[in-house]
Amino acid sequence: MRNKPRHEIQRARQRAHYDEAIVHAVLDASWLAHVAFSGDGGQPFVIPMLHAREGRSLLLHGSIASRLMRRLGDGVEACVAVTVIDALVLARSHFHHSVNYRSVVAFGRAQPVTDDRDKAMALARFVDIIVPGRAAESREADHNELAATALLRFDIEAASAKIRSGGPKDDPADAGAPIWSGIVPIESRLGAPIAAADATPGIDVPASLLRSGCRAHVMHE
Repeated sequence: MRNKPRHEIQRARQRAHYDEAIVHAVLDASWLAHVAFSGDGGQPFVIPMLHAREGRSLLLHGSIASRLMRRLGDGVEACVAVTVIDALVLARSHFHHSVNYRSVVAFGRAQPVTDDRDKAMALARFVDIIVPGRAAESREADHNELAATALLRFDIEAASAKIRSGGPKDDPADAGAPIWSGIVPIESRLGAPIAAADATPGIDVPASLLRSGCRAHVMHE
């Protein structure tokens, strides 16, 4: 019996994708990754972290004081999972209810990024991924902030994507049953900006937010 690659999908293989462009597109569609690895003594950990893709690597950041970040930066084997939920799938039977989704599971190892300029550029990239153009509107991280930040580059060694789309897969016997079935799309969008309690008076909503689809009206805390 052959040893199967660790990233090979076993269930619902028709939903599997190994093309790098598809994997990258799913990674780029989400800000949040769950990073799993074994800590000291074999204790498993899963950490939700913001991520930013850079070529075939993912940038991850956290506190320099985090022992888990240090452990991950030691180069232990790690697994990163990203999921985007696109729609609710409502079937006629409980069994066939589902969701439409795009997901990626990637395997590899992380290594620390220690150069201050590289760290500053990475933090700016994180800001621009959340709101494109925001980095140019705000202050760069200073020396103390960079010193307090641990930045890791997770090199993707193997990865697979899994995608479900389309409507419910009801049993033929349920066809015609007086039960509504279909999909309910899930949309993520930006609402009206809420100014900080100590916001500088007279500052308009920044252009980056307007370009991102925010309404110009600003709510106050």
